[in-house]
Amino acid sequence: MAFDEDLADRIRELVALERGVTEKRMFGGLAFLINGHLAVSASRLGGLLLRVDPDDTHALVSKPHAAPFEMRGRPMNGWLRVDAEGVHTKRQLERWVARGVGYARSLPPKR
Repeated sequence: MAFDEDLADRIRELVALERGVTEKRMFGGLAFLINGHLAVSASRLGGLLLRVDPDDTHALVSKPHAAPFEMRGRPMNGWLRVDAEGVHTKRQLERWVARGVGYARSLPPKR
């Protein structure tokens, strides 16, 4: 399944004024990076993949529609999946995108 182009456009609108944003195809989806760090991605599985503060992972997976991102069956601390129902409204999407962008901004720029 290809990523949701409409969701990618909605994310693009939210990050349009951010400094240091680039787009890159990653993990089968379309990722939005801040200074080289993945912030949020329109996932090929639907919904979002996003990077968050590892210390917040446990609390965030208790939110509706959020789950740990798993790679090869192993949950990855600091990475979340948010299913499509969790980003249906603009308000829902804004909250998740802001969290991913905020965390990516907190990291030193990649060289």
